[in-house]
Amino acid sequence: MDLQEIMADIHAINEDLEAYERKYGVLSETFYESYISGEEPKDDVWVLDWADWAGAYKLLLRRREQYRHTIQVLREESQTLIDIIERTVRHESISVAQ
Repeated sequence: MDLQEIMADIHAINEDLEAYERKYGVLSETFYESYISGEEPKDDVWVLDWADWAGAYKLLLRRREQYRHTIQVLREESQTLIDIIERTVRHESISVAQ
């Protein structure tokens, strides 16, 4: 996976999360805090949505961490943000740091 794919994933996941936020009227961060503390919907119809919503939010957190870690590693390699942007604009593949 490279930095461009991470960015694409983040944008796609955000779109999915926005749909849930509109449907249920709370931000994903608020929902996830309640979900991981054990709150469950009273309406059985919502159970699948909530599981998908939680999974999408957890994946977003993981992708953001991969992004942050990769940027940190690139900066430690003496690359400035401008250097990184120049590479991404040219669509150079930037491997995600493990």
